[in-house]
Amino acid sequence: MKVELKRVNDAVHFEGSAPSSTVKVHIDGSPDIGGQGLGVRPMELVLMALASCSSLDFVSILKKQKQDLQDFSVSVEGQRREQIPTIFTKIHMTFNLKGSVDRDKANRAAELAVKKYCSVHDMLEAGGVEITYSITIGE
Repeated sequence: MKVELKRVNDAVHFEGSAPSSTVKVHIDGSPDIGGQGLGVRPMELVLMALASCSSLDFVSILKKQKQDLQDFSVSVEGQRREQIPTIFTKIHMTFNLKGSVDRDKANRAAELAVKKYCSVHDMLEAGGVEITYSITIGE
């Protein structure tokens, strides 16, 4: 696996790309180092990586379980320590499902998706990050 990162401006705005897609990801730093709000920050990308890694399998498992999933989103909140580097210490994901979804099946799908199949979860957890999740189901 390989990705490329290219500086876009005179500040800290970068464009990331991967051979697997033509889509570019825009990354920018915080304002105190010259960031201009032109992209997401690197640690936000880590949260997005965890959310997307878990969600890809979660949705796939729910489909295999023949659940009527009408909508899906996940919100992720990370807590970071004060000392530098300000790594994550705790992360909580809230999976928001809409449709006719059996709670037991959703719980099993989440357990598999997050703790068995998501390599981002395993890397973060191996680094000492406490990762939890919850599920909400609405009609």
